[in-house]
Amino acid sequence: MCSLDYIPAFIKAGVKALKIEGRMKSPEYVATVTRIYKKYIDLALSNKPYIVDKKDRKDLLQVFNRGMSSQGHLDSEPNRDLVFKDKPNNMGLLLGKVQNYNKNKGYITLKLKEPIQIGDTISFENETDTYTISELMENGKNITETYIGQTVTIGRIKGNISFNYKIYKISSKSLSSSAKSSYQKENRKIPLNCEVTIKKEKPISIHITPSNSIKLYKDLSIKYELNEFPIDAKNRPLDNETIIKQLSKTSDTPYEFKNIKINLDDNVFLPKLSSLNELRRKSLEQVEQYAILECLRFDPKTQPISTDNKDKILSDMRNVVKNNSNLDKINEIKISILLNYLDTNLDYSNLSNDIDNIYIPLKFYTSKQYETILEMLSKRFNLYIYMPTIVKGNYKNLFYAYSEKTVKKYDIRGFVISNICNIRLLNELFTDLDKYFKIVANYTFNVFNSQTVLALKELGVSRFTISPELDKDTIISLCDYSYLQKELIVYGRTPLLNMNYCLLRRN
Repeated sequence: MCSLDYIPAFIKAGVKALKIEGRMKSPEYVATVTRIYKKYIDLALSNKPYIVDKKDRKDLLQVFNRGMSSQGHLDSEPNRDLVFKDKPNNMGLLLGKVQNYNKNKGYITLKLKEPIQIGDTISFENETDTYTISELMENGKNITETYIGQTVTIGRIKGNISFNYKIYKISSKSLSSSAKSSYQKENRKIPLNCEVTIKKEKPISIHITPSNSIKLYKDLSIKYELNEFPIDAKNRPLDNETIIKQLSKTSDTPYEFKNIKINLDDNVFLPKLSSLNELRRKSLEQVEQYAILECLRFDPKTQPISTDNKDKILSDMRNVVKNNSNLDKINEIKISILLNYLDTNLDYSNLSNDIDNIYIPLKFYTSKQYETILEMLSKRFNLYIYMPTIVKGNYKNLFYAYSEKTVKKYDIRGFVISNICNIRLLNELFTDLDKYFKIVANYTFNVFNSQTVLALKELGVSRFTISPELDKDTIISLCDYSYLQKELIVYGRTPLLNMNYCLLRRN
């Protein structure tokens, strides 16, 4: 999916962050996508015309694509080209077709649709292997670079290759090299102030404070002392220039000293000049640790908490329940079941009395053939309306037409929401939603941390379903917070994919 054209609309809609796919991708892919999207976010925030450069589109396609690109479901029109059926992995850019192939010498001649150079990789139609270009010729003479429209010969290529086969440029050496250079060194530095003190008979020390308006560092004040003492200089005493030079060697860190103040006694020298390097390194390690702790610390001032008991909320979120007996009282075990399908031939009265809640999709509440089943279930259990992950127009119409009637008829106790937009639908129909109904955030919300738990609470959610993707440690961490109820899926088939697209036909 490529969403470059939609960035201005994202910003207008209030989007604050874009998630880049990277789990199965190379660092070069992440670097290229980050660079290009950052460029167009900046452009969208400026007053300049929003025009996407063709080269940037090609760079995105070159770094990875499965059959060019798609706008996903971002357009108002249905997408007929969501899935590329010909190839599941990276196909690169179409380079041209085989015009001539000398099998004995491994020479392939083609007219270029894209420039290539030594070090690029290519693949062929009906071939799974990739080839690195190591020999490139024009009219029998070796060349290193090319241009679009040029007829060239690629050497040392042997495989299942035939005339007129399509050739694809899988990777660009220059693009990969540029991407690597962007992440192999730290390019963006956080400015800091420091005051260094080198006095006789005192250990050398440094005091670091912020030199920027970044909120994360606003209270930064790091003092570090190294057990190294200056001595009287016999020949060349220590000077300010030498100190500044050593302290400025911050290339392997995300920091730089913008302002350096030096308190230096006259005619002193350090037995080991490397002690200045150690002073810089150790103190910056403490700055980095400070930043990490600030990121982990929950800041209530950045959260849209509108309730009167802010202090209690934060206290509950931070306190780990350590008393097992207390934990048992808080987390009374209840059982919920999801009936994705109702069978009129089954006797649901045989369901165990141990069940507390039953989740049923709205479509069953709208059909008369299920009335008897639903009436019986509503008398014995707490019934919930189970909402879908993807909400289409026909579902919204169904929801508006039947929800209020269903709630009254079957004494609905709550809703299982599978998407953030479900809350808006509910609020449009019901006033004081969280006062009269229990709202359950489905596993599709992918709750990973305490901040998300608190945000859900603010939206009126009373409990959430733990994501099947979480590891044991994260699950335990989420269960340590007693502010919202949790539920865990213990039996059943978890959907592998939800999609608003028919895989069986393209019309």
